Amino acid sequence: MLIGREKEQKTLREAYKSNESQFVAVYGRRRVGKTYLVRQTFKDMLTFAHSGQAKGSINEQLYGWNSSLRDYGLQTGTSPKTWLEAFNLLKILIQQSPNKKKVIFIDEMPWLDTPKSKFVNALEFFWNNWASGRTDVLLIVCGSATSWIINKLFKNHGGLHNRITHRILVSPFTLNECEKYIRGRGISLSRYDIIETYMIMGGIPFYWSLLEKGKSVAQNIDSLFFAETGSLKYEFTELYRSLFKNSEQYINIVISLGTSQSGKTRDEIIADCNLPSSGTITTMLEDLEHCGFISQTPRYNLKNKGKYYLIDNFTLFYIKYMQSQTNSDAEYWTHNYMSSQHRSWAGLAFERVCFKHIQQIKQALGISGVLANVYTWQTRTSDSGQSGAQIDMLIDRADNMVNICEMKFSRTPYVITDADAESINNKVERFSESINYIKSVNVAMVTVKGIANNAHSGIVHNVITAEDLFKA
Repeated sequence: MLIGREKEQKTLREAYKSNESQFVAVYGRRRVGKTYLVRQTFKDMLTFAHSGQAKGSINEQLYGWNSSLRDYGLQTGTSPKTWLEAFNLLKILIQQSPNKKKVIFIDEMPWLDTPKSKFVNALEFFWNNWASGRTDVLLIVCGSATSWIINKLFKNHGGLHNRITHRILVSPFTLNECEKYIRGRGISLSRYDIIETYMIMGGIPFYWSLLEKGKSVAQNIDSLFFAETGSLKYEFTELYRSLFKNSEQYINIVISLGTSQSGKTRDEIIADCNLPSSGTITTMLEDLEHCGFISQTPRYNLKNKGKYYLIDNFTLFYIKYMQSQTNSDAEYWTHNYMSSQHRSWAGLAFERVCFKHIQQIKQALGISGVLANVYTWQTRTSDSGQSGAQIDMLIDRADNMVNICEMKFSRTPYVITDADAESINNKVERFSESINYIKSVNVAMVTVKGIANNAHSGIVHNVITAEDLFKA
């Protein structure tokens, strides 16, 4: 059952129907459903499919390639000695194929590019000197190591420069898609429970496929993360190792950001992680952004001084609960479900869910067709003693309106306290003052169940609920 991915499937089908050979790159993080997308789209239409082996040597990779060629009907002898020979055998298979369109799917391509193997050179020769000159080849390459895809294919300055005809980024599911997915599997969860599960696992389809029917959210989280044989107990390390070389440095960056609710600038990350200020840190931050782990949000009226935020809920959960977990309680989540630590984590995690659903928030505000940019904003305590203020999500609209978004996670309609009201009023006043009152400033509150009616509820102009976040 393929949920969502309509745009991605449309791109693949258009490439298939093209009168020219096409070179398509499908990329995205581990477990997001890249392989499933391609195989579900083409099913029995593949002329050749092969997947690289994690940590395989060049000889092991070539042996596997030869084996896949045999699986698809080519009579081969011993394994090829080089990638040039390997791609030449693929040419023979394509020439022998009766298929009108030859769909070639090479999965986990980065793993094939072992040191000194000259894999990229052979791929370049295959495409430029042969496949691109035909009209019937659809080459689809795929990989979780996003940095490899970007640097070796998209940013290639050699023979593969501008050769990719379609780039397909497979993103995590939205709340809407997660709900459809579990409904299709016969799992019944309330929207509150779906949001909390999303706060832990993000929108990664494979993680959601591990949920067991009939168990509560807490029971599922215990069995997946905290039980000795939990399927996701060691996923964090494997995730980053599969995506990045020198994964320890990437992990240090996300841990640094995971400990900060207000985000960090590039310089703050460099100082915190003891990294050199060079192109290397720029590349690492770009890689993490491409994979959807972090996001750079510009600060209002401060050009080129944006802050980086950790927006991947799975990583945030791991850093908070798993990184230094020393107890052996297999039911840790159930036992700590109502703790103050849980409430503290939930507030930040829900904010990150909201950042993943900005389009739904804009739609709820009725500004889908209005140019609107998202910023953060912060000011210190004034000379007069007026307290500082920080706005994590500020939507600046072309219709001369600014929305200050407050995000609150609660099982029941959220009750705006005296402290909340004081904080919100201070944010509105300080921000309005900073822009000389030239724009109207409204407060939007994003909650699960709306807000309770009390003496302070009138300060909120727009209430956005779970119903809005679950829209397509």
